[in-house]
Amino acid sequence: MNRRYISVWLKHWAGERRRVEGRRLAGPLALVQSVSGGVRVCAVDTQAASDGIVPGMTLADARALLPGIRVAAADPEGDTRALAGLVDWCGRYTPFTAADGLDGIILDITGCAHLFGGEDSMLGDLTRRLRRMELTVGVAAADTPGAAWAWARFGRGNAVPIGRTRDWFSDLPVAALRLPSDIVEKLREYGLGRIGDLYRIPRAPLVKRCGMPVLNRLDQVFGHAAEPISPVRPAPEWRSRIVFPEPIGRAEDIAEATRRLLQELCAELEKGGRGARQLALVFYRVDGQTQRIGIGTGRAGRDPAHLMKLFREKLAKAEPGFGIEQMSLEAVSTDRVRPGQIDLAAAGEAGAALDPLIDRLQNRLGGNGVYRIAPVESHIPERAVTVCPATDGFERNDWIADQPRPVRLLAAPEPIDAVTPEPGRPPVRFVWRRQTHRVCLADGPERIAPEWWRRGAGRRFRDYYRLEDEEGRRFWVFRDGTYAADVSADWYMHGLFA
Repeated sequence: MNRRYISVWLKHWAGERRRVEGRRLAGPLALVQSVSGGVRVCAVDTQAASDGIVPGMTLADARALLPGIRVAAADPEGDTRALAGLVDWCGRYTPFTAADGLDGIILDITGCAHLFGGEDSMLGDLTRRLRRMELTVGVAAADTPGAAWAWARFGRGNAVPIGRTRDWFSDLPVAALRLPSDIVEKLREYGLGRIGDLYRIPRAPLVKRCGMPVLNRLDQVFGHAAEPISPVRPAPEWRSRIVFPEPIGRAEDIAEATRRLLQELCAELEKGGRGARQLALVFYRVDGQTQRIGIGTGRAGRDPAHLMKLFREKLAKAEPGFGIEQMSLEAVSTDRVRPGQIDLAAAGEAGAALDPLIDRLQNRLGGNGVYRIAPVESHIPERAVTVCPATDGFERNDWIADQPRPVRLLAAPEPIDAVTPEPGRPPVRFVWRRQTHRVCLADGPERIAPEWWRRGAGRRFRDYYRLEDEEGRRFWVFRDGTYAADVSADWYMHGLFA
């Protein structure tokens, strides 16, 4: 399949973007910035350009030429952010979109044009929508990104037929090759002002006189050298979309469109034996803005009803603005699903019945907001359990300590002041967190030895006791180290029983 690209040239992007966002700015507009030698114009809108104001002109000269010109400070960072948003909005045509410099967008439309009635229809639709945003644009389609860039800026702004780049580009100026200005001037000095003039020049003399950049750009334009583009997001393998005859904005309409997109996407996932782990719902608004709402699942799934429940909780965040004209649903992450996996829940998927609840909690609380405790084969209390994602594994682990364990284990053992009637016996009274507890029942000891095979495990034993005070509260305490007649024992609180 022949690759095809669309280049969008936003001729006065910075100035027109500022005019659209700041409606109070009336009349011709120039954006300025301070540079060495004074304040200079760095961008203009269409009105200022038609009156002869050009970037690079000093502010004094601009005001002398056009006394009524409006002036605003340049905002390069804001221009870059706004361009990124427009690049995302162009995802309505193809998932392969990227910024092209500071005033352009490149779209890889390979295999997408038929969805819009062909390339000419796609170009027309894109141009109309951008002009509706009050932007001056040049749009063209060609076999390569370089050819599309050149034809959008120096051509007639339509689709270059497949395989006809060489014929159509012969009369374009050499500046259409995206060459530095000094190389363009050097080519003109040699009488090579048109791209067609370069066809008859042998490559070796051309490189000797003008350098390799000329040949590199020629090869990129004609497809002899690769020029990959990096899309703003990886293109999803599974995607469904819906285009509305009229923009929608009611919550009921958005929910119904989401339900239809889920049914279509889940049917495709089932055909491919896949299940979704992460989904993104994208709204393409009339004003050129986009909004993304994402959900995630603990296990790969493709049940439209369950996924719709997850989305329904987040659709309240949808901001239709002046209306949503297109929606798409993307499976950002998928996993292979075994046939009949859901039906086998009772036979081996012990956590499958909890999946819908876990998914709803995760999407409401965040991806790290739901977890579970899993046992670890270790007698050391602080190592006997671990925290893992709520849906990870559910592997059967029969590791159970042969002695009772407290329902709450402190993050770290806390020292206590303990009184023992005689050495080697449990405490009869202890002070913990400034509160005195009198012991009426005691059970133990349970000796736990250090794991000597682990680095830094130490050599001290712990003797654990289960204590109950006069009020019925039960504690888990231990003496650190074995009893020695000439050494005072250190006691610690480590857990609480129910």
